[in-house]
Amino acid sequence: MSRLKIPKKSTVCMALGLLLMAAALMLMLCNQWAEARARASAEEVLEEWQSKVEKTEYEASWQPTEYEAFPDREMPVLEINGQLYIGTLEIPALELTLPVMSQWSYTNLNIAPCRYQGTVYKDNLVIAAHNYWSHFGRLKNLLAGDEIIFTDTDGNHYSYQVMEQETVEPMEIDRMCTGDWDLTLFTCTYGGQTRLALRCGRSGE
Repeated sequence: MSRLKIPKKSTVCMALGLLLMAAALMLMLCNQWAEARARASAEEVLEEWQSKVEKTEYEASWQPTEYEAFPDREMPVLEINGQLYIGTLEIPALELTLPVMSQWSYTNLNIAPCRYQGTVYKDNLVIAAHNYWSHFGRLKNLLAGDEIIFTDTDGNHYSYQVMEQETVEPMEIDRMCTGDWDLTLFTCTYGGQTRLALRCGRSGE
């Protein structure tokens, strides 16, 4: 009777290592595919945004001073491809311009950055996005004083300066959304262990 051959420990470890490498490769490819889709979606929205602006007599229904007088007014939205957007976010230092969706959800994050809470008119806007290279993946490269510009759907521009970066634990939602900050941009760090919060103040204030 022949004996049952038991694989050597080194053989088992090698096989497990190959499986882990294959899983890591699949995860990387999935992330790259998701990022490519997100980048294409954001670019499509920006093209449609510009097309709608050019085809209409683009006159602001409210001026910035009127928003300051009535800050509780809900932010106006623009509908594109069945989704609602509150404006665009421009980060010149990263050569990045992105549409910002009105409402946050995991599905919406795969399209573009989303308003997590707050409003630009009350100086408490919080915007979330994935850490894709084409979305918020490069926020860590920004320096204090770098400019960020938010433009609402009425064409009003709001300029901010980066004040500081902050590392926040995933469950510290209150800490993410409180504090005397006019604008907060946040995203996951790679691996999802923590969140990076970019704190900004209105320029000239």
